[in-house]
Amino acid sequence: MKALTALTDPVYIEPAKFSWYEKFWLKYINDKRDLPFIHLLTAIHIMVIPVAVLLYTPVLKGGYWWLLYVPYFYVSQMYFKGRFGLMLHCISHRKPFKKGYTWLYDYVIWFVCPFFGHTPETYFVHHMAMHHVENNQEDDASSTMKYKRDSLLDFGKYVTRFLVLGFRDTFMYLFTRKRKKLYMRLTYGEISFYLFCVGMCFVNLKATLFIFIIPFVFARVVMMLGNWAQHSFIDKNDPEDNFTSAINCINTKYNKMCWNDGYHTVHHLRPAMHYTEIPGEFLKMKEEFAAKKSLIFDGIHYLHIFIYLMTKRYDKLADNLVNIDNAFSSREEAIAIMKERTRKILPSYK
Repeated sequence: MKALTALTDPVYIEPAKFSWYEKFWLKYINDKRDLPFIHLLTAIHIMVIPVAVLLYTPVLKGGYWWLLYVPYFYVSQMYFKGRFGLMLHCISHRKPFKKGYTWLYDYVIWFVCPFFGHTPETYFVHHMAMHHVENNQEDDASSTMKYKRDSLLDFGKYVTRFLVLGFRDTFMYLFTRKRKKLYMRLTYGEISFYLFCVGMCFVNLKATLFIFIIPFVFARVVMMLGNWAQHSFIDKNDPEDNFTSAINCINTKYNKMCWNDGYHTVHHLRPAMHYTEIPGEFLKMKEEFAAKKSLIFDGIHYLHIFIYLMTKRYDKLADNLVNIDNAFSSREEAIAIMKERTRKILPSYK
């Protein structure tokens, strides 16, 4: 186990001066700390979208098409996908653009999102209107509670259900609560993407399959893997307590690339907080983390945690577990707590 050391995750540092390009965008965004999102979107419009358009044209055929597609897939779905997905997370919580320029947000949601497998509107509706409301409890369509969270078989069941029934479950959650505006946004976004893909198949079947359909499935599997890791450890005695139903991953390159997404407990406690403020907020909570034996991992991120869980390597998890103020009396106690918190939690009506 590790002691809590100085945090290396990103916080906001005012630059000596802004570039002309940044000054231009500062007129349209609400928060200067969101300029990295503008740089990311600019890179996407240079390196991803034009290449996707080219892949739809008859310019490249046979092996030449694949010679371009392979690096395109890496850049769009491996390099940019996480960054974009977690930017989408941030701008779902905090409006990025000033009043009068919200059409720029709609442009990102309806035009840019599909290139990364996100159907328009659905991420916002699922995440904001259900996941944060329910906090991974029984009524959350993406809840991990009823699964054994160190079981690859149960993860397969979890992903399969979400791929097949995730839209229906989210729709019914909102429908039964009479949140018409939200379930209609969900429906418009999901169905529009399906219709778009059908139409584009008549334009270029191969390009549509590899640029939109496969990334769509990939995105949903990746999102569920992330949610699984974030909510793998749950105290059955108080599953609604964010301190013991979510985790934090600190001092990792992932936080630098994906806007401090590793601080999931802090995020659930302070969902509207700007990502650059989260490390400071984490330090303010360290006594409560210790008191509740919250699980904090140093130097690893969600993919590591997922792999260690699937391979039952609790020793590896313990190696990277932060032991604030000796909250865990021993390595054995920490491993026992982690194992206990991955067990199935059956619905209350059973």
